[in-house]
Amino acid sequence: MRDPSQPRPEDYPRPAVAVDLVIFTVIDTDLKLLLIRRGQEPFEGNWALPGGFVRVGDAVDDQGESVEEAAHRELYEETGLPTGSAWLEQLYTFGAPYRDPRMRVISVAWCALIRPDLAPLVTAGTDAREAQWWSLTQLPALAFDHDKMVSVALDRVQGKLDYTPIAFELVPPTFTISELREVFEAIKGGAYDRGNFRRRFNRMLQDGTIILAPGKRQTASRPARVYAFNRSR
Repeated sequence: MRDPSQPRPEDYPRPAVAVDLVIFTVIDTDLKLLLIRRGQEPFEGNWALPGGFVRVGDAVDDQGESVEEAAHRELYEETGLPTGSAWLEQLYTFGAPYRDPRMRVISVAWCALIRPDLAPLVTAGTDAREAQWWSLTQLPALAFDHDKMVSVALDRVQGKLDYTPIAFELVPPTFTISELREVFEAIKGGAYDRGNFRRRFNRMLQDGTIILAPGKRQTASRPARVYAFNRSR
């Protein structure tokens, strides 16, 4: 017999919880966003951010996965990239009523950064028709409220560029000074003074954030030194 003093799950509203991923990379000095073409309703055939629902166990006492576990799982399923190969950070919670025509859905958005050498390896998940990198200057209309998620994510990344080493998540394992400056310019959406950037680069080199890497890279004019981000810091 049920103890009347114990709460019952069915007595409480249970909105669905989803995770959506705003995934950026830099290709050809341009900031790109990963979008998937939806393979099912609602918005079938439309472009949207990758994502999915947080899994909940079948049993009453099985509450399923955490939001963070769901984000890492969806990142793997929607890109095919190994876990840990991308920078991932919780962004914002979107919970306005009617944001999803199916039911009340609260979405926890996450921002992810993928190195350009990994970007060509991205493959679409099983519930998407295709996956494609889009320039932020040429985005199509997006399903749900995903345009708002992209705007919040871009503001976050641009802000963190000035006080964190976030730019190193968007360069190959080794990079030239010019390649790193191009990432800064792609994120900021404009030119970065070469002299000012060189001084900033030298400060990062002096404090050990950046270290000199073996070898050189051939450029149009001459071989250039290559560097690496010192992750031990």
